[in-house]
Amino acid sequence: MPHSQSPESYDDAPSGAEGAAVAATFARLNARAWGIAFALLGGFSLLASTWLLVLEGGSVVGPHLSLLKNFLPGYSVTWHGGLIGFVYGFVIGYGFGRLIGTVYNMLVPAPKL
Repeated sequence: MPHSQSPESYDDAPSGAEGAAVAATFARLNARAWGIAFALLGGFSLLASTWLLVLEGGSVVGPHLSLLKNFLPGYSVTWHGGLIGFVYGFVIGYGFGRLIGTVYNMLVPAPKL
């Protein structure tokens, strides 16, 4: 039977090289980079989904996606509406990504260098 350490024998905080590795692992996030990443993801997702529905065509084009016009003024399931949706997705995505980065940085303490 392998011997394991009891919880009382653990140090409160790692030190030395191990402490530097832990600090690097849980480093602070660049909130702006997260904002831009989510912005591009949100913008291109809405643009692509809108344009794919327009290309698909039919008598009724995108009845579910067209409900976004209730929350995003000017948006519609058209070529032009896809561009407007890109802008909305970009702005909303940036705000969401920036919020995630900021909250994470508030919850994770800054590494002591």
